[in-house]
Parts: sequence; structure tokens; C-alpha cells
Amino acid sequence: KRSKNCTMVRGPKKHLKRLNAPKHWMLDKLGGIWAPKPSAGPHKSRESLPLIIILRNRLKYALTKRETNMICMQKLVKVDGKVRTDCRFPAGFMDVVTLEKSGDNFRLLYDTKGRYVLHALKPEEVGFKLCRVQKQAFTSKRIPYITTHDGRTIRYHDPLIKVHDTVKVDLETGKTTDIIKFELGVTVMITKGRNAGRVGVITHRDRHPGSFDIVHVKDKEGNEFATRLQNVFAIGRNGDSLVDLPRGQGIKRTIFEQRAKRHAL
Repeated sequence: KRSKNCTMVRGPKKHLKRLNAPKHWMLDKLGGIWAPKPSAGPHKSRESLPLIIILRNRLKYALTKRETNMICMQKLVKVDGKVRTDCRFPAGFMDVVTLEKSGDNFRLLYDTKGRYVLHALKPEEVGFKLCRVQKQAFTSKRIPYITTHDGRTIRYHDPLIKVHDTVKVDLETGKTTDIIKFELGVTVMITKGRNAGRVGVITHRDRHPGSFDIVHVKDKEGNEFATRLQNVFAIGRNGDSLVDLPRGQGIKRTIFEQRAKRHAL
């Protein structure tokens, strides 16, 4: 006989209330009780943007979930070159979202307030993405492989690739075409924390064995800030970025600087 105090787990949660949804989705508080719960996928649910939010709330191509579902089920939406029919599929940082029928191509990047931006792409940027190396290991048969921030497993990789490096991945073949080594002087974007979305150059790395390594970054205007190593994503070399950056170029402005810029216009 089961004890009355025994509480059993009934499997994964299938619902998400709007007040518990990530703030960077920017859903209105009074727009209903529920929010779309992201499906299991390559990005964490609270660090992703479901396709329904992209199509309905951002691009306004649909008014309701039903309309969004019809768009997806017609195989009109591609993420990283693959058709996605699940309207709750979690797209995340650096993903390329393609809508061939409307001729739209977007890359998901962060603005300086840590919110996702659908950055329109030039034709030459559609075919690749940057991936951060999260793990490097060997299979049971001693085949070397790496795993990336978007859930990819790449076997027989270049031996120069190490954890924290960034690889440029061809979306058609899935193979790496370039490596950005994680070292002093590389251009990085911060992906988590209060500095999320800021872009700068690594100036120093503090090593703390047994704790979190701290990376110091300086942006183009000379502002310095520091964050944990896990929050740093290399995007280029020599002050340049391999991907086109959203408006503001990753430089965080104070509210006073923003006001002065508005009045100057």
C-alpha cells in the first residue's frame, strides 16, 4: 500500500504559465494565462526562442497559434537549413531561421539588454553559423569528437580545436571550415549574465582552480567589464567579427547616453 506522504513525479511538465516565461520573450502580462512551452531541443528552454514566438509575436506573420502551426506544417520554416514543423521548436543563439517563401533570413543574436534580436542576414552569411565547443572527448572506440553549444556532435575534428574555442560550421555539410581559438585579443560576445549582448576584446583571464575563471573584456569605446568564462563566446579576430552584428555593435549605452543620442537626432 502506497504511503499517503509519498509524492510521485508524473513525468515532464507540459505547460508554462505566462508569468513564469522568460522575461526576454517580452510577452505581455495580461495577454492570457499560458505561454508556449518550448519542446526539448538543442537549446535550453529558458535560453531559447520558440518558433511560435518568432512567427507570431516578432514577425507578425500569424495572429494565433493555429495560424503559426499551419505555417510550420506546410514546411515553410527552416532552422539551420532543416525544416522544422514543430511550432514550439527552441531556436537559440547563432541559429539561422529561414523563410524561403517570403525571402527572409535571420540570425538570432543578443542586444545589449540580453534580449534576442532577429538580425536580417546578407546572402553570403546564410550558409554558416558559429558554434562554441562545450566538450571534447573520445567514443568507446577511441574516435575523437566535440560537442557544441547547439547540441551538435562533430567526429574526427581538427586536433587544434579545444574546449571554449569557436568553430565555423557549414550548415549544408555540417563540417567545420574555420577555428577561432579562445585566447587574448579575440573578439567575443557575452551570452549570459548582466553583460549579455556586449561585444569586446579579451584583455585578461583570471584562473581560479576549483572555482570559476573570470575573463576581462574591453569594448571599442574603452569600457571594461568582467564575466565568467562560461558566458564568453568568441566571434572573431583582430577586432572584427565573422558574423554581422545587430544595431549598436554590442556597445552598451547608459540611459543618459541613449537620451543624448536621441536629442542629437
